[in-house]
Amino acid sequence: MTDPDDDHEFSEGQGFSDAYDAFDLDPPELEVDAGAVDPVDSRVVPDMLDERAFPDDEVDAESLLDVGLNYMGINRHEQATETFERAARFADDDRIAQEAWINKGAAHGELEEYDEAVGAYREALRIDDENDHAASAETNLAYALWESGQTAQALEHSERAVELDPRFGQAWYNRGFFLLERGLAEDALNCFDNATRLGERSAHVLEEKARALEELGKMDRAEEVMEEAEQLRERRQEEMLEEGR
Repeated sequence: MTDPDDDHEFSEGQGFSDAYDAFDLDPPELEVDAGAVDPVDSRVVPDMLDERAFPDDEVDAESLLDVGLNYMGINRHEQATETFERAARFADDDRIAQEAWINKGAAHGELEEYDEAVGAYREALRIDDENDHAASAETNLAYALWESGQTAQALEHSERAVELDPRFGQAWYNRGFFLLERGLAEDALNCFDNATRLGERSAHVLEEKARALEELGKMDRAEEVMEEAEQLRERRQEEMLEEGR
């Protein structure tokens, strides 16, 4: 088995409506003249976004949220953090503000700015720690706390995420990882089983499940699960190659 500290892949939350798919600059304020744009110039989208900043008296928080998501889609994470914060500050709707703070935390996470990510997720939970976005905020917060070395708090928030949404497979996976790191292999295995039942069936989830089985001395079953993980990884690589053709 590999060392989980080297290659463990954390969940980063449920996300919001496939936000990181291909660009969709829907807000009319951001319409682009296709005839004036070289489609191979990767700088044009961020440049136009920068130029179309909203005056304070005309701020549309939801449109700003879309701009931030588009920045995330082109890996302009620093600009995304600034845009999400502005969206959160100007939002009249608490749900939009909460979504902006959660996405700001994700952008900071991409920059490995985990203290800032922790602060953003806490802001999201300050707005509402009981609604349907709170489980995402809690599991993202657990990830950021773990990365910043606050492992005990990470487990607490992963447990809170599961309490808020027992059908959130990613939260079960993270909780299982934290438990396994504490040597609680049987409890971790139950979490991984819950995660896979809820659709979180990926190679890295199965690898952590295999590691828990090894810890419990179930070597034959661990080998079977690891082989399944390798098959899933190979299948995914083949799919990516097909998509790239």
